[in-house]
Amino acid sequence: MGRTARSRPPATEPPLAVTGLRSTKISFRSRKIVKTPSAKTKPWATTALAPPAPAPPVLPALSTPGELAAALRHLQTADPLLAAVIASTEAPTFAATPSLPAFHSLARSILYQQLATSAADAIYARFLALLPSASAAVTPVAADAVTPAAVLALAAADLRTIGVSSRKASYVHDLAARFAAGELSDSAVAAMDEAALLAELTKVRGVGEWTVHMFMIFSLHRPDVLPCGDLGVRKGVQELYKLKALPNPEEMAALCDRWRPYRSVGAWYMWRLMESKGAAAKKKNKGNASS
Repeated sequence: MGRTARSRPPATEPPLAVTGLRSTKISFRSRKIVKTPSAKTKPWATTALAPPAPAPPVLPALSTPGELAAALRHLQTADPLLAAVIASTEAPTFAATPSLPAFHSLARSILYQQLATSAADAIYARFLALLPSASAAVTPVAADAVTPAAVLALAAADLRTIGVSSRKASYVHDLAARFAAGELSDSAVAAMDEAALLAELTKVRGVGEWTVHMFMIFSLHRPDVLPCGDLGVRKGVQELYKLKALPNPEEMAALCDRWRPYRSVGAWYMWRLMESKGAAAKKKNKGNASS
């Protein structure tokens, strides 16, 4: 994923045109020259700089009481096609209880990348067992035991013994080092808006846009995140609006703009839409095979 910014160099100004010159002898007489400012300019006037635009406010989390109900009302009104999906699908739940701390959640996301759920669950359980305070905890998931210091104390070889690849081990260590150095913190992550979060978290090795989007939706419960690169969401939008081809990110942004400020919930229903379509196709094929 490229994050380079390109800038165009300013065009050079053309040379001044010189016209109508004649070779004449001009007599010179010394005189005092007084420069007067142009009437159109005030050379000593200062230009007031506009203050930087404030960052957009962080909207209430979907786990805030009443926020999910408000989201469903808005989506049903804004998009009749989506309203039909909402009516036929069980509503999502975003737990009001505190989720994992930001560092723990991001470390878990890295461990789960590109793995089947069952394999990832096993590796994650072994990862917790490597941390003494986590393995001794009473709760199933020791939220406060997975700390940057604890992870940095694990050697790459330790992580490899539980099935974590060398590359993924370097990702987890890079995340821990950035939190330990104060570049990131749980409180800072919670306060950042979506643009800032995407910019800061994708500096971590192994953390891309998709991982950040999933973190925003399922860990921070941010209401207005549209994961344009997620294949399931793209297929859902294609199915919902009966498009001939998968929409690209620009088309996704335009089509789903009506869902603001609850695009996270709209995306959630796109995953459910594709799940229901897959289940219906599986049932149909099973029925055809038995007949």
